[in-house]
Amino acid sequence: MKLKHLIILIIIASFGSIIYGFTIKQNTALSNKCIGFGTVGIFLVAMPLFLIKVSKGKKMKDYMLTQENIKRMQKKEKENI
Repeated sequence: MKLKHLIILIIIASFGSIIYGFTIKQNTALSNKCIGFGTVGIFLVAMPLFLIKVSKGKKMKDYMLTQENIKRMQKKEKENI
């Protein structure tokens, strides 16, 4: 199973859990747990996996604010004027 499919599966399960938590009315503790687990699944499991997948192969130095990058941005700004 690819990482993309795992992320989609986790998101679907999390949204399903949240929807189920809002629709059940008998037990408030169970509904709160379902909503909580769904939220944790989205923000603490699926989001980091997605960010790892998207940032794979990219250089973090290109996104950091260093003197070299500042000079490159200033050079591009002068060219655009």
